[in-house]
Amino acid sequence: MKSGRIQRVALRLLVLAASLWLAGCASTTGNPVDPYESFNRSMYSFNKTLDSAVLKPTAKAYDKVVPSVIDESIDNALSNIGELGNIGNALLQAKFKKMAISTGRLLINSTFGLAGLFDPATPLGLAKQDEDFGQTLAHWGVGDGPYLMLPLLGPSTARDIVGRPVDSQVGVSELIEDVPTRNTVWGLDLINTRQALFPLEGHLEEALDEYAFVRDAYLQRRHFLIYDGNPPLPPDTEDCDPGVDDC
Repeated sequence: MKSGRIQRVALRLLVLAASLWLAGCASTTGNPVDPYESFNRSMYSFNKTLDSAVLKPTAKAYDKVVPSVIDESIDNALSNIGELGNIGNALLQAKFKKMAISTGRLLINSTFGLAGLFDPATPLGLAKQDEDFGQTLAHWGVGDGPYLMLPLLGPSTARDIVGRPVDSQVGVSELIEDVPTRNTVWGLDLINTRQALFPLEGHLEEALDEYAFVRDAYLQRRHFLIYDGNPPLPPDTEDCDPGVDDC
């Protein structure tokens, strides 16, 4: 069992290393945030083609066939297992309140929520916390690094690439030893994630530059999560008077 897990981790690391190598070989641009824009745009086109051919139709079919109550229960169960990562990363960041909330959610939803199929913790005031190892690295001073569009995995930064293998060790698929069951759950998680993106497609269609929209939205969301919704003001506005027109 352990050797199989080691092989899966090694494969993930190999894929991520290959992505970094490809990005390193790509020509750089003048954008310090997105120095490998040419490579990233090509990879975005590849991912979009694959999504249009396979993932999006599958998610749409799933959405039509599976009743909403079952779909919500599956989403709750997957989210409940994700609390393990939230707890661990909150601890590593010394965010003890967030750790306590995530622990409470896990205990309540795993018992009263019938193994996470329901979410009684949220109505009780225990809102879901989103913490991952990329945020933990940022908390300890690791910079973003260049923005990268990964094959199949989508948008990321060099720092978040390092965090992915760590987070995967407490993910849904890694906690299930039976291979067919693990693959089924992994597939449900993938479809569930794609389904959640349906409401955002209208914004993509309206964007003048779809690639830039996805990049900026991803980076802004990561910045928002790292600072728990209270990111610092840019250096040139920290001492700005809100009453001044140029502020």
